[in-house]
Amino acid sequence: MNRYDIEGSVILITGAAGFLGSHLCERFLKEDFRVIGMDNLITGSLKNIDHLKSYASFDFIEHDVSKHISISGELDYILHFASPASPIDYLKIPIQTLKVGSLGTHNLLGLAKAKNAAILVASTSEVYGDPLVHPQTESYFGNVNPIGPRGVYDEAKRFQEAITMAYHRFHKIDTKIIRIFNTYGPRMRLNDGRVLPAFIGQALRGEDLTVFGNGLQTRSFCYVDDLVEGIYRLLFSDYNYPVNIGNPDEITIKDFAEEIIKLTGTDQKIIYKPLPENDPLQRQPDISIAKEKLKWEPSVNRAEGLKITYNYFLTLSEEELNKKDHQNFEKYNKY
Repeated sequence: MNRYDIEGSVILITGAAGFLGSHLCERFLKEDFRVIGMDNLITGSLKNIDHLKSYASFDFIEHDVSKHISISGELDYILHFASPASPIDYLKIPIQTLKVGSLGTHNLLGLAKAKNAAILVASTSEVYGDPLVHPQTESYFGNVNPIGPRGVYDEAKRFQEAITMAYHRFHKIDTKIIRIFNTYGPRMRLNDGRVLPAFIGQALRGEDLTVFGNGLQTRSFCYVDDLVEGIYRLLFSDYNYPVNIGNPDEITIKDFAEEIIKLTGTDQKIIYKPLPENDPLQRQPDISIAKEKLKWEPSVNRAEGLKITYNYFLTLSEEELNKKDHQNFEKYNKY
């Protein structure tokens, strides 16, 4: 990877106003790219990219990528990160979740072909479903219920991977696929339903922490800066097959809840509720390929990353802290 070969290049980042997308915009602007951010704001927020408006090399387009995409001029790279990514969202907007992973990916692959651009698509550890192999390697085909409530997200991402590889093999497009494991950091939505912001939000509001199931299910949490570094290295690598990017440091949800209580200095107790349908019981990435091909591994430990993330949540207003629903999806559910 030679930085001087890429300086001044043009990159399109979809999902730019989301949690990961906004961090990617930030990173590529710092690397002297011209960045075009695209988002339909169904789950993203302009607040996440307000601080980027001062960059002359940053443009934002409000657009739904499941509809035709037109970008004038040269385009060198595409990062496809547009998608609802939390169960609360994709259970409320299941069809849009499927469309952005299928139609959206098709549109962006077509754009990459027309512009002769390299494209990296954001897949997920959810392609492994509720895994029967532990830790999960990229060669594992997964254990997914295609018609379960969560299947809209899992199958959208599995189709995304399939069509991406088809474009690579048939049209010789330079494609990359990243399988993202649980990631956290500043600009996460407090009410997005994922375990880390849910626990911190409950602690800050003085509520008991809700654990689903017996709390012995596991997750592995990767700090956002580490993930962005992995994405950056993968984009400029010559590896075209899926790569796990995540932190292998595994923890049970029960132990994680206790870590959050200790971090926040609160005295809430843990309460238990039934486990949602098809919720995976274990998640841990095997990152051997990332280490070998990208020379990447996470560098931010969980204690350090959680402290940064907690301090971010402390800056939220009382209204943001107590907001239960992200937004009304009614206008999106007509199609």
